[in-house]
Amino acid sequence: MNLLIEHVSKRYTKDVWGLRDFSLSLGPGVLGLLGPNGAGKTTLMRILATISKPTEGNVTWDGTDIVRSPDGLRGVLGYLPQDFGVYPNLTPVEFLDYIAAAKGLDAPAARRRIDELLLLVNLDGERRQRLGGFSGGMRQRVGIAQALLNDPRLLIVDEPTAGLDPEERVRFRNLLSDLSGERVVILSTHIVSDVEAVATDIAIIVGGRSVAHEQPEALLAGVQGRVWEWIVPSSDLVAVRSRFLVSGTLRRSEGVLCRVISPESPAPGARPADPSLEDAYLQIVSETRKAGAT
Repeated sequence: MNLLIEHVSKRYTKDVWGLRDFSLSLGPGVLGLLGPNGAGKTTLMRILATISKPTEGNVTWDGTDIVRSPDGLRGVLGYLPQDFGVYPNLTPVEFLDYIAAAKGLDAPAARRRIDELLLLVNLDGERRQRLGGFSGGMRQRVGIAQALLNDPRLLIVDEPTAGLDPEERVRFRNLLSDLSGERVVILSTHIVSDVEAVATDIAIIVGGRSVAHEQPEALLAGVQGRVWEWIVPSSDLVAVRSRFLVSGTLRRSEGVLCRVISPESPAPGARPADPSLEDAYLQIVSETRKAGAT
């Protein structure tokens, strides 16, 4: 299994590009695609799901061009879009039955698969309720189930944990980890903790361009020795933010504990801290934006 993205660009209008010269090669495992809102993540996901076509470049699945011959990929694709809609008058069973038929799945096998998936996403008890009465998180779980109906070899999920409560988010992360050994999984999100929990590789996209593609350990190594913590008075917080890249703050009785990314100690009282993936991500995004502004 190999998904190869070569120099892909997507132009919406003369001067508006969603992607610019994006390249990536993926095998089995979980890729965490990280980027700020508007960075081009959804544009890329729609191209990979054969919903949209690139303006430039090529995408191949096991050597087959997905633009010229999309059916081969569509048969093994599971896709959960960011804006997932349901038919409010259908039950989860009816809705998944409809999606299974649209995907050409055998009816008896589809019904068994639907039973398995409703248990997997913790909706078996609501299988006969109308989707119109579901919460946002429950609808998202239905979306996860429909993406897994055909046991996909390529699974694309765009902001999948939106609307999920903490327990549901952990359950979904565990599900992605269980699936990762047998297929290519792309998890597109701006939530670093979701990626940190499951990704075997991480790609960062800023302004429609790929700016990093590394294993988590390599990204952490890139920010090693550059993360500091120190306590400042609340009145100094604005000044600290203006001088340094602050990745987090925590109120304490003696002031504000600031977590700062800097190549050298930001103050005499600062102490080194272990880096996190969020620190690495923020540093890469910040440096990319600075480079673009010069």
